[in-house]
Amino acid sequence: MKTFFASLLGTLAALLLIVFGTFMVGFVLLGAMASFGSQEPTVESGSYLVLDLAANITDAPEQYDDGAIFAALAGDEGADRWQLRMVTRALDKAATDDRIAGIYVTGNFEPMGYGTSLAALGEVRRALTRFQATGKPVKAYFVYAGAAELYLAAGADDLVLDPYGSLGLAGLASQPMFWKGFFDRFGIGVQAVRVGEYKSAIEPFTRKDLSPENREQLQSLLDDLWVEMRDSIAGARGLEPAQVQAAVDAGDTFFAEEAMAAGLVDRLAYRDEVIAELREATGAPGEDAAFTQISLAAYARAVTTDRPGDSETPAGAGAGRERGRVAVVYAEGAIVDGEGGAEEVGGDRFARELRALRRDSSVRAIVLRVNSPGGSATASEHVRRELALAREEMPVVVSMGGYAASGGYWIATASDRIFVEPGTVTGSIGVFGLLLNIEKLGNDLGLTWDTVKTGEFADLGTIARPKNEAELTLFQRMIDRVYVDFVARVAEVRDLPVVRVEELAGGRVWSGTRAVALGLADAEGGLADAIAYAAGEAGLGAGFRITEFPRKKELAEAISEMVIRLQPGGARASAGPVHAWWRAMQARIGELEEYNDPRHVYARWPWTVDLR
Repeated sequence: MKTFFASLLGTLAALLLIVFGTFMVGFVLLGAMASFGSQEPTVESGSYLVLDLAANITDAPEQYDDGAIFAALAGDEGADRWQLRMVTRALDKAATDDRIAGIYVTGNFEPMGYGTSLAALGEVRRALTRFQATGKPVKAYFVYAGAAELYLAAGADDLVLDPYGSLGLAGLASQPMFWKGFFDRFGIGVQAVRVGEYKSAIEPFTRKDLSPENREQLQSLLDDLWVEMRDSIAGARGLEPAQVQAAVDAGDTFFAEEAMAAGLVDRLAYRDEVIAELREATGAPGEDAAFTQISLAAYARAVTTDRPGDSETPAGAGAGRERGRVAVVYAEGAIVDGEGGAEEVGGDRFARELRALRRDSSVRAIVLRVNSPGGSATASEHVRRELALAREEMPVVVSMGGYAASGGYWIATASDRIFVEPGTVTGSIGVFGLLLNIEKLGNDLGLTWDTVKTGEFADLGTIARPKNEAELTLFQRMIDRVYVDFVARVAEVRDLPVVRVEELAGGRVWSGTRAVALGLADAEGGLADAIAYAAGEAGLGAGFRITEFPRKKELAEAISEMVIRLQPGGARASAGPVHAWWRAMQARIGELEEYNDPRHVYARWPWTVDLR
């Protein structure tokens, strides 16, 4: 028996050594791969810059130095991630780079989370227009182009559609999912309090369909976003908006021949024909040779630095003016209490970073890029407070991305100027409380609870029973007080009467264009415009540097997180309708964990707009 145990322990020890050794070899190889991948790519003369749109455009930078390697080893085989600022800076560099002969756009976006928003696409679209202004061509080829792809590439010099392809240009739709019936079936109780008839974040849990007020605001918002997309496509194609609308309503966009007849594409051709044209344009030898090209990500690594591009340098900035740094802080994702995760705005974490930036003498201005539907009112106030303190010492400018609603707008109030895109979803000035209980579910399972307490509200946080009338009254008082504060902050910073803000509030969302017209934002413009404005207000010269938060993580940090996340995984799932529905279900379930405000008070916008 002793021999058996000794043999068993020896075998286990050997296995552990093998596993440990395998991990160590893997980490060494990982470091070597990352080092190899970080070598500067070569840009050949006469290259076409390839934009394969099979990516997700986010505001915040990738968290790892070599995100693709780490993501693959961690079992995440999702779309490539492009940082918006990386894309626009690379396109601006390519415009003046004699080695770049043109741009080739193809593929389809793979949006995730709050990425690839209409606001982000608008910034990339303008960068493509600046590229074309230098006389270099943009060629685009699609088998299928949805609204997002067509909005981006409609102004291409040569827009080609596959003869068996189609355009998915059918308008915009929002299809919220409601949990009430599900909760009722399984005995999960929901009580909600709110201020604002348009504050619809509670509706998925308290209704089975849209309220009239929510339907009204969603329709108005989608109308504004659709007008931006439709009219932009029409202008780029030399058409009238009515012509595009007629083609959409007739269903002509679903057929290649009809789409070309409607003027939405230039011609029909197969992929091999387009590649042959690119091969000829770049002087590639032989029919089997690839055309001279470089991918967007590789080109960005080759030419961009941490210094601002020309579009980010304020006009008239002189070399003799004082140098310093502009800190760009990306508030992307739901705002949650505490530290938050990788794609969340943790109130404590962001407040701490803003405090450090405020105390850093080299930071002369802060630009807050908001792409968030909001979330915890407590966390939002912590972030806003630190921005307000920073604003006393330096310019604080806000750039709104796809979403800056509710808590996302709350944190934006501590700023000197707010830039929006026409397609930004903002406003939603309102507050709600969401209170879940599992009393019926527990009782159905044979569980019961009893309570002993020393104060009327000692068990206020319990989920074992519904809240009584006195408790609901208390929660309503909390909500009312937070709402009054929210409205007052907006009125003070936007220089509007409280009565006027109350008319614009009530939880209602607005497009960026309407926000400017209503006085909730200052001007239309992108992140580059916000950086340039902040640098100008800080008196910085052309040599100012930009620092970003969240920062990229060091190799050791990345490996540590990767080991925690590492888990067995199979092949990548199909991207069909069932997969898309399941991803949506997972996202909605995950949102429940983001409701972690210690007082159960939230300023959040619940919906997203799918451009696919």
